Amino acid sequence: MTSSTRDETPAAESAVAPAEGPLPNTVVVPADEDPVAAAGSELLGGPPGRRALLGVSWWIPARFLALATVLTYLLGMVQKLPCYTSGWFFGATAQYTHACYSDIPHLYTARGFSLGLHPYLDMLPSPSPDMKYLEYPVLTGGFMQIAGWLTPTSGVIEDRERWFWMVNAGMLLICAVITVIALTRTHRRRPWDALLFALAPCLALDATINWDLLAVALTAVAMAYWSGKRTVWAGVFIGLATAAKLYPVLLLGPLLVLCWRSGRWREFWQATAGAVGAWLLVNVPIMIANFDGWATFYSFSQSRKEDFGSFWMVLMQDRNASLAGLNNWIAALLIACCLGIGWLALAAPRRPRYAQLVFLVVAAFVVTNKVYSPQYVLWLIPLAALARPRWRDFLIWQACEVLYFLGIWSYLAFISDSKQHGIGQDWYHFAVILHLAGTLYLCAKVIRDILRPEHDPVRWDGSDDPSGGILDFAPDVFVIGAARRLREHESYAAFAPVDGVDWLTDDLQDEHGGQDEHDVQDARPVVEPAVEPGHF
Repeated sequence: MTSSTRDETPAAESAVAPAEGPLPNTVVVPADEDPVAAAGSELLGGPPGRRALLGVSWWIPARFLALATVLTYLLGMVQKLPCYTSGWFFGATAQYTHACYSDIPHLYTARGFSLGLHPYLDMLPSPSPDMKYLEYPVLTGGFMQIAGWLTPTSGVIEDRERWFWMVNAGMLLICAVITVIALTRTHRRRPWDALLFALAPCLALDATINWDLLAVALTAVAMAYWSGKRTVWAGVFIGLATAAKLYPVLLLGPLLVLCWRSGRWREFWQATAGAVGAWLLVNVPIMIANFDGWATFYSFSQSRKEDFGSFWMVLMQDRNASLAGLNNWIAALLIACCLGIGWLALAAPRRPRYAQLVFLVVAAFVVTNKVYSPQYVLWLIPLAALARPRWRDFLIWQACEVLYFLGIWSYLAFISDSKQHGIGQDWYHFAVILHLAGTLYLCAKVIRDILRPEHDPVRWDGSDDPSGGILDFAPDVFVIGAARRLREHESYAAFAPVDGVDWLTDDLQDEHGGQDEHDVQDARPVVEPAVEPGHF
């Protein structure tokens, strides 16, 4: 396969994507179209030449990207070394001052895995009124249980906690590799976009804080299956991902509006049925065994107060008072955002790409949520690589997240130690606002790409929706707003004369001389509209 070469015509002069579509059997190389990627490629000898043959050696993109992901991940494990040796166990704030905190070793004891307790069936060693059982979704609890079985049951507790973290880190590394390979399968002509995930600074920093990479991997596989037009399997993995973390259920929302716009209801219901079936298959046995244990995740999420990383926490701390009905405020704001994204999907002049809408919906979820933990950025990294594969914008966003990563641990060190080493509340609020602004910045870029497709880095070569599966190049059957007006205007083109006269405003002339407006109306050729009535 050969590399791509982007036409450098300014966007204003090439507002319409090439009608002929992408060249077959070609791979889009970021160094050919992304200035930042081109500059970075100089470290490896420069961009590929015109005669370069990509993907014909053993080092196909998937293998190279898997290796890059492993190296990035290992750097993150090295960054956790001060905590691995002592910070998790000795000193009140060492894990914060070294910015190497992880939930994993602490929950080994706190959630009863060190005692051989079974999640959802056995109560926690120190239950509270709000939380008596494990507060994670079922599939994540199973993941934790497997790691617990692989951890020695005897020895010094600190050594067992270290082992538990290492086992989980190894399992999560597999999830990271699955994610990057799935990304290469989602945009098959753009496998190198997955390098954004493989080299993401936040992948190194946040991968082993919690178990989020499990849901991230399942979500990536679901999108790869949808891209391959395997709708039922896509739904199955959406259901499995939702059984590991709540946010993947949001993938069904963009499918709903995009299938509505294209009239592909059969495929939508297939994916939905697969998701519901897979979720029930995983959850029902635990629901039957102990409903209270199964429901802890949902009841804990409902009763949880505003927490770190959210603008709700900034608001509460500034007011020095809680907000009554916080869950209702969050629900109303999230619903408003989703309705706005739905309107955008149906009213945009060109149908948005699936990955774009998924990124916007998940970003709306984390921005409006009552907690925005540092590791939540892992949810967005693969989606950002698909929705907006541009290194400059990606690195701006990642820089904001890295600064927040440092800010939250510094703030926790400040409030946890009498010596107050770290940053105070005002600086922490600045860090929160910064990382929210970074996410919103990337959202704004994606929205601009939707409204002005000529700026979309995926569509410049005539591609439509590489991750859309059955939606790729599918015609619209239902649109609203600006899209409807555009479609109606295009349908009138069948009536327009070919001599360049504007038939809507100018009088037509025939061989007999001038005609009045009534005569012009009668002289129009009888042609069926290009758009069937009732589609709007």
